[in-house]
Amino acid sequence: MSNEHDNHTSEQGWGLSTQAIRTGSQRTPFGEHSEAMFLTSSFVFDSAAQAAARFAGTEEGNVYARFTNPSVQMFEQRLAALENTEYCLATSSGMAAITTALMGLLNAGDHLIASKALFGATVQLFVNIFARFGVETTFVDGVDLSAWEKAIRPNTKLFYVETPSNPLTEITDIQALSDLAHKHGILNIVDNCFCSPALQKPVDFGADLIIHSATKYLDGQGRVLGGAICGPKQLLKDKILPVLRTAGPTLSAFNAWVLLKGLETLNIRMQAQSANALEVATWLEAHPAVDRVYYPGLPSHPQHALAMKQQKTGGAIVAFELKAATADEARARAWNVIDHCKTMSITANLGDTRTTITHPATTTHGRLSPEAREAAGIQQGLIRLAIGLEDTKDLIADLARGLG
Repeated sequence: MSNEHDNHTSEQGWGLSTQAIRTGSQRTPFGEHSEAMFLTSSFVFDSAAQAAARFAGTEEGNVYARFTNPSVQMFEQRLAALENTEYCLATSSGMAAITTALMGLLNAGDHLIASKALFGATVQLFVNIFARFGVETTFVDGVDLSAWEKAIRPNTKLFYVETPSNPLTEITDIQALSDLAHKHGILNIVDNCFCSPALQKPVDFGADLIIHSATKYLDGQGRVLGGAICGPKQLLKDKILPVLRTAGPTLSAFNAWVLLKGLETLNIRMQAQSANALEVATWLEAHPAVDRVYYPGLPSHPQHALAMKQQKTGGAIVAFELKAATADEARARAWNVIDHCKTMSITANLGDTRTTITHPATTTHGRLSPEAREAAGIQQGLIRLAIGLEDTKDLIADLARGLG
């Protein structure tokens, strides 16, 4: 069995679904069909000399499960193939992936530019944690390229963007942002959590690194936590792998195996969930109690044309704003809709086969200051849906109870 950490080369011309099932598989001498799970903390060496060579990095191979494990490597190889990148490093969660990447790429005194429309925990990471170590972040309108350019400083090292954004599904022009970044010697990092490589491949539009919360659509069934960083081999090995190896934000072998099997159904799940989301979004847009629907697959979305250029579908996330005269009334109405749901799960997680519903202003973005929420467009009447695989008539009936 190969112990190489490098990507397994897929067959020329394999489609996405074939890659998601076949790429990265490594068989032991037992000849198992489904990939094995390697639940071990350490590995045995043939000799003292081999142990020394492995620890020194002069010989490829497994050393210690904090940074080398065959189950994790298979997941990394498969995801790298799906994202069209040379390399992938897996981490214990999506937030661990962001933290590990930035720790590897930034130093005290560096500057980061990020979209205002980010997951609440990501904002907290940049503002409350990295700021303590001398890394400053400027937040800009993610869809306004001129705002990114105006924010650039001599010490700007990274751009960071989610597209589509959480929860308003704003779409950033990845190619234009990448071109701007490269013009100034800056790396562009794209969080591809909402689309996954089944719907969008940021590297095809010039992105340097791709971040994943594998907890979401890569697993697809809400079972385990995981994260990943995809990008150029040399950059990840030289800058980011040392942080992973030393700090230890490690993806467990069990979680890696679960995620590996989740990838096998990624394409078919994303296509079906996107179709369901479009149907629900269309219904919501026509409802008299709804002020606005945020869904890239709708022609009414301000970046609809760009979304259809970068993505295969509109994705599975739908957000909508309720009509209300005041913020208090808006929150009361939003909570009423949520509390009337009997089919959807009231939880802030997403990417599941089960549809979830949440109130971002008091959950995913609840720890932000009122000013930060306002800047990000998170109003009290906003509800976010992560559409699953249920029958859409049941999802619509669920929403109709509260909206009615």
